[in-house]
Amino acid sequence: MNLAISLLVVVAIASIIGTVLQQNQPYTSYQIKFGPFWFDLFKSLELYDVYSALWFLAILAFLVVSIATCVGRNTPGIIRELRHFRENVQEKSLRAMKHQAAINSMQDATVTQALATRILHAQGFKTRPKAVEDHTVVAGMKGGANHWGYWLTHLGMIVIFLGGLMDSRLPIMIAEWQGNLKPETRDIPASEVPAVSQLSDSSFSYRGSVDIPEGSRANIIFQPVRDGYLVQHLPFEVEVKEFRVEHYSTGQPKSFESDIVIHDKTLDAPLETTISVNHPLIHNGVAIYQANFGDGGSELKLRLHSLSNRYASQDVDGKVFRDYTLTSSDQQYKLEVNDFRLFNINDMEDGSGKIEKKNVGPSVTFKLRDATGQALEYQNYMNPLSIKGQNYFISGVRTTPNEPFRYLHIPVDTKGSMERFMRFLSNIQNTELVKQSALQTTRNSMQQTTVADPAVEAQIVESMQRLTEQFATKGSEGIMAEIAAKFPQDKQESAAEAFMKVLNAALREVYKETLKQEGMTAEPTEADWLFFDDSLLAIDKLPAYGSPWLIHMDSFKQIEASGLQITRSPGKDVVYFGSLMLTIGVFLLFYVAHRRIWVWIKPLDNNQAEIVLAGSSNRNQPEFERYFQQLQGLFQQVMKQEVKHVDSPTNH
Repeated sequence: MNLAISLLVVVAIASIIGTVLQQNQPYTSYQIKFGPFWFDLFKSLELYDVYSALWFLAILAFLVVSIATCVGRNTPGIIRELRHFRENVQEKSLRAMKHQAAINSMQDATVTQALATRILHAQGFKTRPKAVEDHTVVAGMKGGANHWGYWLTHLGMIVIFLGGLMDSRLPIMIAEWQGNLKPETRDIPASEVPAVSQLSDSSFSYRGSVDIPEGSRANIIFQPVRDGYLVQHLPFEVEVKEFRVEHYSTGQPKSFESDIVIHDKTLDAPLETTISVNHPLIHNGVAIYQANFGDGGSELKLRLHSLSNRYASQDVDGKVFRDYTLTSSDQQYKLEVNDFRLFNINDMEDGSGKIEKKNVGPSVTFKLRDATGQALEYQNYMNPLSIKGQNYFISGVRTTPNEPFRYLHIPVDTKGSMERFMRFLSNIQNTELVKQSALQTTRNSMQQTTVADPAVEAQIVESMQRLTEQFATKGSEGIMAEIAAKFPQDKQESAAEAFMKVLNAALREVYKETLKQEGMTAEPTEADWLFFDDSLLAIDKLPAYGSPWLIHMDSFKQIEASGLQITRSPGKDVVYFGSLMLTIGVFLLFYVAHRRIWVWIKPLDNNQAEIVLAGSSNRNQPEFERYFQQLQGLFQQVMKQEVKHVDSPTNH
């Protein structure tokens, strides 16, 4: 019993873990969520697929065998207990019981026996009398359903465990052990998955998911297995005619549903219906749930703004989940478009400084992979975002999925575009323009100081040109690294201040030239210089940005995909039936008591009789104590004189 209870506690805890911890997700998701230490620990305990873990299945199998053995051993004794009224009990045994009383009857033994039988029948007892030479025993028994509670409780647990084993991945595990099945770990199209990683449409049970774009159909699902997956074929095709989603004013999804069509050879005509969350379709024992939604291959127009004069700007007409090769002057990149989101709910600061959730519009997520295979992930927003009163185009970058995005803020010009920033950045990288601007700045400064030395002028121009080039390629960190290498520590602060003054003067002159290229002839305004400061902050971060282009989404055509979870679980109904058995069994065990009453009748010489009344119950002794006292009072009242009707004092 102690072992069984301990194992049931383990099963209960495992079931709680399986409910709280989302099961059968890609291992990378768990690594991001828990970190390497906890990921490895949970993996070793098989908590990511706890219901198919070997130890979990072993416990279920052991409990099935153990409980079945227990029921088999105890059932003959219980049957004997239900059939045996124990009418051979002795007077001495009855008087030794806790619940017993001696009563004198005014009737003879025959009438007393009849009255006792009538009382017990009125109380719901089945009786069996036995008469011997000097006494008669009337044995009564009720509450045999309590033992049915024992059977239903234990058999219900067996049925539940068998249902769990029916829906487990035990057949898949056995096939893996035999070498007949091997999960696929590569990210390849389903048509290229080898036969050893595919399951036929006659599988006994399965659970998997598939994303079907609008207007498309599928006859497979993907079953996650550890760090891979299996392709499960379905006995029919599922077509998504239309997917609809409603949003709250904040952009959060409110509800979503799909119009689907089932193409099944066993049907005379295709089956059309609408499914939504918590309203699945059940077809031939297969349940189709509306689980989620995502992108179905939206069409995007992307503009690749060059961040270096070594690369050319270009346009790409792309689709989500497609890869594109980008060529440049000295190396090749691969653009992997991973996702498109129409709504993005972010925490934004309003004009009063209060943080509120706001929909910031569409975004595209992609990876840029260089020739060595190294990739950075980017998330770029289509519309400018307002931050503390200033508008910026936002681009996030990260090296691994388990780290947060680091954001690049590109200031927005008066036209609502990034055109001025890109022209300014290009001008900074234009050697001739930087040289002319540095020369103009130097001459203006030397005229004010009445110094006219061509050698000094050339040296200042060269310094300004070199600092600008370093800033454009390495940022301020590159300049500080050079200062640290060339100057002693006590001189570095003053050197950095001088360098930054020279650099700022050169960049301001380049910026003025940029404004002239836009047709501005007046002096820059305060807003223009604020744009200049924001641009320098953005340019300073470009060396760590890792991309030769800033990829901006100009337009899109959204194509949504309906995320369906498709399951075949014949063990589910078995589990429900077992749960019903368990519930009824527990109710019978707790609320129905098996009670026995004995009435030992001994005739006396004066044509009267002596009664010994005794009883026992297998549970709730305080309540039975009260009941026995009431029953004793009823016997005492009735045995004084014969009555035609015997009623129960209370309902029990």
